[in-house]
Amino acid sequence: MLKIIPNPDQEFLKEITQKVIENDGYCPCLLYKNDDTKCMCKDFREQAIPGFCHCKRFMKVETEDKKDA
Repeated sequence: MLKIIPNPDQEFLKEITQKVIENDGYCPCLLYKNDDTKCMCKDFREQAIPGFCHCKRFMKVETEDKKDA
């Protein structure tokens, strides 16, 4: 199971969050401003593997499914 968490690097997270705010809530790493590029972008929401989003503001990490424990 995947869980979304903010980037643990607090300094970077603060900096990229400011960039998102300055870009009206859109991912600063993508060229177009539309519903698919609003942070959290569609690419990241649909990402099925662990890893960062485009701008590295958020990441998906593996978690243990408590039901299987």
